[in-house]
Amino acid sequence: MADIGLWKIAEQQPERTAVITPDGAAVGYGELAATADRYGRGLQAVGLQPGDSIVLMLPNGVDLVAAYFAALQTGLYVVTVNWHLVGAEVAYIADDSGAKAFIAHQRFAEVAVETAEQSALPAEGCFAVGEVPGFRPLSELGADEPRERPDVRTAGSPMLYTSGTTGKPKGVRRPLTGADPDEVPVASTWFFGIFGLEAFDDHVHLCGSPMYHTAVLNFVGISIQLGHTAVLMDRWDAEEMLRLIERHRVTHSHMVPTQFHRLLALPEDTRERYDVSSLRAMIHGAAPCPNEVKRAMLDWWGPVVIEYYAATEGGGTVIPAEEWLAKPGSVGRPWPGSVVTILGEDGAELPAGEIGTVYMRMGSSKFEYHNDANKTREARVGDLFTLGDVGYLDEDGFLFLCDRRNDMIISGGVNIYPAEIENALSVHPKVADVAVFGVPHEDWGEQVKAVVQPAEGIDTGEGLTEEILEHARGRLAKFKIPRSVDYLDELPRDPNGKLYKRKLRDPYWADKDRAI
Repeated sequence: MADIGLWKIAEQQPERTAVITPDGAAVGYGELAATADRYGRGLQAVGLQPGDSIVLMLPNGVDLVAAYFAALQTGLYVVTVNWHLVGAEVAYIADDSGAKAFIAHQRFAEVAVETAEQSALPAEGCFAVGEVPGFRPLSELGADEPRERPDVRTAGSPMLYTSGTTGKPKGVRRPLTGADPDEVPVASTWFFGIFGLEAFDDHVHLCGSPMYHTAVLNFVGISIQLGHTAVLMDRWDAEEMLRLIERHRVTHSHMVPTQFHRLLALPEDTRERYDVSSLRAMIHGAAPCPNEVKRAMLDWWGPVVIEYYAATEGGGTVIPAEEWLAKPGSVGRPWPGSVVTILGEDGAELPAGEIGTVYMRMGSSKFEYHNDANKTREARVGDLFTLGDVGYLDEDGFLFLCDRRNDMIISGGVNIYPAEIENALSVHPKVADVAVFGVPHEDWGEQVKAVVQPAEGIDTGEGLTEEILEHARGRLAKFKIPRSVDYLDELPRDPNGKLYKRKLRDPYWADKDRAI
């Protein structure tokens, strides 16, 4: 078998296809590695050193992939930001991560300019794909450098952002290893092995979700490192996905239940038109999948649908199709090297069948929430950490999730944190109090609902709702804006001010729960 890793494959098989771009162009390993080298040398030329950070705000494409590998070979932390965010939100992440370079696409020019103006990013570190005022063309990055590898090559790391205790996102930052970037981390081959994916073996990966998502980015990066061609979609479409599966003989992908739902909504003759027999591992996570949806996908695609439960911070479970059919609703057993346990309020381990908080650990993996020691400390019990999810282990060690203690909303596989939205709405002069939570949505799983206590003397109605939502639009990304607003004379709080959010939320879920 040939050696694995981007640069080794590029040396031995430069014409081998690494990436199929959204417009259908094939990019070879040799070309991808050379571009990553040029970007890496360019970043070092503008002063970046190992341990520094770079922010990417790019759509799925070869520019993003090349910049990602440039960072991974020069010891940089690479932060891929959600391009639905507004300028103030991206500027916060740029400053919090200490970014010294920013690469943006002209599609997001307005937000990119706002980010540069509101952050401490150096002007010489701002590059653009296309035209962005004040940004240098990405084609200039490393253009004057020798056509060779960067002078300093050491392994970098993704730095992905998750929620903070105040509603602000916090970066999950791991110590750099100092490893040779030519060597594929053992954890990468091990992780793909969980799903039966090995190097080469005629594998083709289909990326249908934005690569600012942790798992999506990891799956593309590891696929390329293991010699799997990565087929990139710019915007996901159900029938287009089926066309690409047939056209490129796709073997594996990473999906969310919303995509399953939309695939199943296609007319039967459309679904039957495409050959999906090449599929071997269609992996899903990020959000709960209704049992009836999962069964329908298994009936259509066969036993290739694999579910997992995991966190950016590390650790998780996995359940292949055959086991899920025996344990419907479970998210599986801990994968090798991972510990999953259920703890009670007193921190003691609970026996099988008892519901408590889910805690995990992945080997000796270490992480911290960047600039948020409180969040790091509150998430841990000893060497275990929690996402705040509530569930139980059955007598065979299979994990079942029951609730999310931290009230996080998952809409279309995207995590949305109510505290941030509540903070934005609460400053409106006509809002006395506000609660935000997720309510059922057939397509997205959940959608954002706001319940507002209006200020004294304020009349409710469509006019107030539009005023509140317009206020939100200038402060929050579109996907965070409530899809509906209801009103109460007073929100339920205890004498100490604690909000009984469950009392507000439960009635919206009651009809769904009865239906299930």
